[in-house]
Amino acid sequence: MSLNKDRRIGRHAVLLLLSNNPVEQLEKLKQENWIGCLGKVGSMDAHKVVAAIETAAKKNGIVRSDVYREMHALYHAIIEALQGITRGQVQIGSILRTVGLSFAVLRGNPYDSEQEGDWIAVSLYGTIGAPVKGSEHETIGLGINHI
Repeated sequence: MSLNKDRRIGRHAVLLLLSNNPVEQLEKLKQENWIGCLGKVGSMDAHKVVAAIETAAKKNGIVRSDVYREMHALYHAIIEALQGITRGQVQIGSILRTVGLSFAVLRGNPYDSEQEGDWIAVSLYGTIGAPVKGSEHETIGLGINHI
């Protein structure tokens, strides 16, 4: 049960998100039997960010909505990534903050042994700040969970 350094799911999720050529990155990951997607969301409501990421993951076949453990793992990865974006307090609109984020969702096995099963990573990058143009700053977050 050793984590393969070349298959670190969090690292790959962040690299996919920040890539200048994400289509090429996704193709490379598919060759490793990993699946991923990218998207964007902007909102003052954390639940809208969660919903956008969950919808993208379901539409792209990364998770199945009828399998509780898959949706549960995705939810926890999203919340962990949001905690990074919001510095530990998953509050946006309630404290007059808005986000404009790009996201990547990646599913795969980061271990040498197939028996370890799949993990899911959610990476977020963008801006957060007051809902006034020019009153924001960059932010990044990462969440990882086993399925």
